Amino acid sequence: MPVYQLDDKLWFPDPHLGEEDGLVAVGGDLSVDRLLLAYSNGFFPWFSFRTQHQPLWYCPLQRFVIFPREIHVSHSMRQLYRQDRYRVTLNTDFDGVIRGCATAQNRNTEDGAWLGPDIIKAYTELHRQGFAASVEVWEKQETDDCLVGGLYGVNLGRAFFGESMFSLMPSASKLALIYLARMFDHLGGLMIDCQFETPHLRSMGGRYIPYEEYIALIRKR
Repeated sequence: MPVYQLDDKLWFPDPHLGEEDGLVAVGGDLSVDRLLLAYSNGFFPWFSFRTQHQPLWYCPLQRFVIFPREIHVSHSMRQLYRQDRYRVTLNTDFDGVIRGCATAQNRNTEDGAWLGPDIIKAYTELHRQGFAASVEVWEKQETDDCLVGGLYGVNLGRAFFGESMFSLMPSASKLALIYLARMFDHLGGLMIDCQFETPHLRSMGGRYIPYEEYIALIRKR
């Protein structure tokens, strides 16, 4: 299957024409306008920032998502959630979260690391314009609370597109996801896009839906 070369114009090809792994296009930029067009059609950028000098754009036809009302909260997580050890906030420290996602467990030194300076700059601008959000998990301390986990992603309408999460303490990212799902459901959100399946996300209720159902949810008002 072909991989399309993007140019300076804002467009994306039909995702049904992409490769089996979801790769559809290469090139273009990471401008706010292009990113918003991408997410509204199910595309997202994912590329190794050290070896790939143009964005790679993916749009898998089977989408791994969590429906907020289906979030699975285990007994141990319910206990942790009720403890007074952590507090969870929204959009309090986007910079801390995205940089935590980039560097936790030395991710930025690994082969294939994707959360590099260009991605950080692009999504920070999305956040500044109100299209990207973060959830922070803080460990309570006597003086200043310490950021120990969180997640960030893009919010368009009734869909949230999760980009990355991190934990410096056990289950901190799970706390962030539970908070996101509950808050998003309360606000009328329909879907959290997880992009890729992981055992962690599957255990919390993630499942696959076809692209046609996925895009209908994105466009639902």
